[in-house]
Amino acid sequence: MANPAPYRDDLAEGPETRAFWLRTSDGVRIRVSHAAAQSAKGTVFILPGRTEYIEKYGRNARDFVAAGFDTVIVDWRGQGMADRIGPNPMVGHVGTFLDFQKDWSAIQRFARDRDLPRPWHMVAHSMGGCIGLRALMSGSDMASVMFSGPMWGIKMSGHLRPVAWTLTRLAHLLGQGHRLAPGTSIKSYPGTEPFEDNLLTSDPDMFDYMRHHVEAEPQFGLGGPSYTWLMTALQECNALATMPSPAIPALCFVGSNERIVDTTRIRERMTNWKGGKLLLVDGAEHEVLMENANTRRQVTGAAVSLFSSFKA
Repeated sequence: MANPAPYRDDLAEGPETRAFWLRTSDGVRIRVSHAAAQSAKGTVFILPGRTEYIEKYGRNARDFVAAGFDTVIVDWRGQGMADRIGPNPMVGHVGTFLDFQKDWSAIQRFARDRDLPRPWHMVAHSMGGCIGLRALMSGSDMASVMFSGPMWGIKMSGHLRPVAWTLTRLAHLLGQGHRLAPGTSIKSYPGTEPFEDNLLTSDPDMFDYMRHHVEAEPQFGLGGPSYTWLMTALQECNALATMPSPAIPALCFVGSNERIVDTTRIRERMTNWKGGKLLLVDGAEHEVLMENANTRRQVTGAAVSLFSSFKA
């Protein structure tokens, strides 16, 4: 059963939106939003990345709703206003990456219960791209998908990768997996880092948009990942790399300045994805949906063109 949840429309700058609490099969409370379009020709499910929250995608939701698509967004477990999993709420923690599939199942139940307009389409960013790919491989009702900087591998230097595997496994085995992974901060990235040389966006307006959110709403704040989050993320990326891509049309956007996810893994998958297309966004950082207005229009416009080619 979905109960009303808070939604910061004053921060989102999005369409008229309602938010709800959902309970997953393992009892975790997550938050989901729904914005309805007039004469909707389908529904877009936005799967955010790590540290993100519903309101951050308000401007994107506005564009999809204006194009005629109902839009659903989620606060994954461990972030946003959803239940935080570890003892320190500012550490991004999860027991296993497959737990996120329980969140996805709850979202799908929500959509089916409300008979949201079909066909259904997925927009998946970063960590959401990892979760979304697993969901698509497991079978879903999605007609097509658009990925943004999908986390199918985590960018790190060759000499650090075996260290990361060893440290994360050791911490997990010693019962310390909930602790903050080394080299990361307990503080929210856009709330503490300067715009100059940031890893997220080349647009100062969008960086200010994100910074204002975490300053105005403390529940949006989240620091670095836990040892267990990193361990299970690496395991999931490696597992997905051995599996074939689903047989649905896919667009994938990657910024030319991408410095967070492994672009080699992205190129390898999209090169072999039948019906898939990889597009490089010149000058963009990791979050192509948080770039300047012109770039956002181009990215969402391409997604809308793909989604609109499907009829109910």
